[in-house]
Amino acid sequence: MPEIEKHERIHEMLLGPLERPALQWLSARLPAWMTPDVLTLMGIFGSLATFAGYWATKVDKNFLWIASLGFVINWFGDSLDGTVARYRKIERPKYGYFVDHTVDSFSMVLVFTGLGLSPYVRLDIASLALVGYLLMSVLTYLEAYVSGKFQLSYAKIGPTEMRLIAILANVLIYFLGNPVVDFSFVNLTVFDWIVAIIAALLFLAFLITTFRKAMYWREIDK
Repeated sequence: MPEIEKHERIHEMLLGPLERPALQWLSARLPAWMTPDVLTLMGIFGSLATFAGYWATKVDKNFLWIASLGFVINWFGDSLDGTVARYRKIERPKYGYFVDHTVDSFSMVLVFTGLGLSPYVRLDIASLALVGYLLMSVLTYLEAYVSGKFQLSYAKIGPTEMRLIAILANVLIYFLGNPVVDFSFVNLTVFDWIVAIIAALLFLAFLITTFRKAMYWREIDK
């Protein structure tokens, strides 16, 4: 199996052409004390802020701005820790791979739990979206282990795009409210539907990609 150091990172995200130069520009200008570990901690802080912001919307909807700010902070720390390590040539591949992806999983648990504890999205729907995200994460790690290719996005959608979708949903709900969409069989809010659709797409992507990859490796291993 390919060594972590030899993993090929597949950048096919919708915002990739804008994000990659921005991250390189920031990496060249960050102070020396802002190490990859500090940036990783910053990413965790951002996810904690998002959790707290969503949870606090029970008291005041203005905390949606804190949740959105948390996504920005999380993007800054999570996207730059590895970029800075590569820019400064201080990579620790095994340590970085382990810490980065365990932290990512923990961060998503915080984000989706906070969302489910808010008055905007049902906890069961938020939990389904979390399971879908974690399934796609497992698929990504398995593919990296088997093929040496680390797929950062699917259908042009990666973590950065997901954060942007969440921020836009927060803004939409803040200004337009969160009305209930009444069907004969179920009553869900607009935010419920947004998260439910995301969950369904994640499960669908997992099933389709798993089947395609399994068929591919089945032929390779003959």
